[in-house]
Formats: sequence, C-alpha cells, structure tokens
Amino acid sequence: MTDDSRRFLIKTAAALAALPGLARAVPQVAEPALASSAPAVNGFAASSAEGPLELINLIELEAQAAKVIAPGAFSYIARGAGDEWTLRDNRNAFNRQLIIPRVLSGEGPPDLRTQILGTPIASPIIITPVAAHGLAHVSAEAGTARGAAAAGTILGVSTVSTLNLEQVAAAANGPKWFQLYMLQDVEYSAQLLRRAKAAGYKAVVLTADTTVVGNREDGQRQRFTFPLKPGNLLGDDPHAPIPPARQAFAVRIDQKTIEFAIRESGLPVIVKGISHPDDALKAIEAGASGIQVSNHGGRQLDGAPGAFSVLPAVAKAVKRQVPIIFDSGIRRGQDVFKALASGADVVAIGRPVLYGLALGGAQGVQAVLQHLNRELSITMQLAGTQTVADIKATVLQPA
Repeated sequence: MTDDSRRFLIKTAAALAALPGLARAVPQVAEPALASSAPAVNGFAASSAEGPLELINLIELEAQAAKVIAPGAFSYIARGAGDEWTLRDNRNAFNRQLIIPRVLSGEGPPDLRTQILGTPIASPIIITPVAAHGLAHVSAEAGTARGAAAAGTILGVSTVSTLNLEQVAAAANGPKWFQLYMLQDVEYSAQLLRRAKAAGYKAVVLTADTTVVGNREDGQRQRFTFPLKPGNLLGDDPHAPIPPARQAFAVRIDQKTIEFAIRESGLPVIVKGISHPDDALKAIEAGASGIQVSNHGGRQLDGAPGAFSVLPAVAKAVKRQVPIIFDSGIRRGQDVFKALASGADVVAIGRPVLYGLALGGAQGVQAVLQHLNRELSITMQLAGTQTVADIKATVLQPA
C-alpha cells in the first residue's frame, strides 16, 4: 500500500468514527474493510473539508470541486463517453423548452413538498445512486447520507459504493434506496437485495443501461483505477480477493431480471436507464413500480439524445401508471421545473452532490440540495405555480 493510500484510510477511519452511532452499529469499519490492492492514482487522497458552502450556482461548483478531487477521480466523476456529445446535450436539451412567466396567478409562496412511492420528501429533488463517494470525501456515503437526511430527501446507494449498504444505513436516518447493478454472480445479487430490505431501504433501483461500460476515453488517458474496493462486494474476509463473477456486471438485462429483483428484495423496484417508451412499457409489464429516465449522465452511449429530450415520449407512454424519476443534466431550478412539467414526478441529481461533498462534507451536500430548492422556489413563483402539482400542469413553450 502506498503512503497516499494509507493516509487516506486513516483519515477515512477517523471521519467514520466521528459519525454518531456508526462505529457502534458497524464495528468492522477499519482499515481492512477499506483497503485496496490497487495503487494510489494521481496522488489520490480524498478531501476532508467540512462546512457550509457559499454557492452562486451548481455549474460553477464543478470547477471548484476539480481543485480538491484528484485528477483521475475527478475524471471518473465528471467526464462522459466518447466525444461527450450526449454529456453536453444533457444540458443543451433544457434550452429547447422555455417557461412562460405568469404574473397574475394570485398564487402564494411555493410549497415544494411532495412524495414518491409513499415516502414524503421536502422537495421533488432526490440523490441518484453514484459509485464510490469515497473518491470525493473521506466520509464517503456516510457524509452524503447525513447531508441528504438534513435536507429531507432520499439517498440512492450504489452497488459499488465505498461503504457497504449497512454502513450507509447506520450513518443517518433519512430514507434510502438501494441501486443494484445485476451481477454475473446471481446468488450474490440476491443476497444484496435481501440485505437492503433487512437494512431498511425503501426501494430498489435496478440499473439497466450498464451491461457494458461506456467508452470513457478520458479515464483511459488518466489511467484511472479505483484506489478502494467497493464495500458491498467484500465478503466476510475483507482481505480476500473479490471473485470475478461478483465484480462483473450481467451482460443482459430483461423482464426476468426485473422479476428477480422484485422477488428477492420484496421491495418496489424502479428501473433506471430508460430512454425509449417501449422499454418503459416492458418494465411496467414486468412489475416495475417506477421508471427512471436517464442516460447515465452521458457516460454510456455517446450520440444518444439528451435525457430531457426523450422524457416527454416516455411520460406519454407511461400514462402515469407508475411514477417517473428523471436524471442527467440537472443543474438549475429551472431544469427541475422543466422536467416536472414534461412528465417527471421527481428529479435526481448526482455529480453536484459529490462536488458538494468534496467541498464541504455533509454540510456541502445539504447546501447543494438547499440551493437547488431555492432556485426551484424562485422559478415556481415567477411561473405562477404554488405546488409540484401546479408545475406538472404547466405547458412549456418550444424554443
């Protein structure tokens, strides 16, 4: 192990020990549980910053985070596939629909509160599952969980999270969903689903768009490899190598995979990575309780349309049979408004949360969510809408 990796582990263990109840609930958190056989990359050492952020907007936040996240880790988080056309179009697509101001609606102060799958949340903004929060901050997903709970929203926890799902569950009381990458090790996938239910997770997010990893060229340039093993993939012996079938994602996802996730978890299953109406209908037919319209933040198929561009067609096909979550490209309160007006029930953000985590720990995560809520509130009032239901009834104007 390099000195940089060892320093990171010591800082991580100290940060975790400071979280109320976490060390007590998960006594096995220690260097062996977080150790990696991979060498440190680009002098990797995660941020340990803690405190509130002074935010102007979430777009500028990316450049600030690039100063504190190691280059290889930042590339993994921020960059996209191929020429990154889809990554850019995820933002550009929002500019092709406009919000018409309404000034005589008589509506009072906005109320952002809503619910999804029976869980009440402070606003229609949740945190989408993102891998390896430990790349951004020593508290990893525990810090993100604390920030999400303080903001009153749902945290999605990845199969390849730095901490395991039980550790994240113990870090904060807020609602959580477990995201499953279906593994080639089917029985281990089933174990993860059963563990998620036992740990109190409210739903499963089945990611369907990663049967092969996208062509992420900048990561190749950076020669990035993970400096930590994903906590959920470690067995009882953290020193033992992870079996290849447990590390490898399934090469095909179909309706039987959805049925498997429902059966093994006993939880509502949301199918993530939907861009085509036919896929949405197949997911619902297989028993999915929700659809997540997403192109994985432009990290998978470059040349695909921006996710916002395909949202209306998927929503039209779904016909509100199940709730729709939307992600990919959300950076402004106006983006949230436009997604809800185009058929989404809630939106999910990923990269800005990790940037906030890197810059301020749990308080940084909370600040990102609160800032986006403030922008959404301003947008709602200027558009003459008071509730989330009002937003959903709004008609946008093509640019």
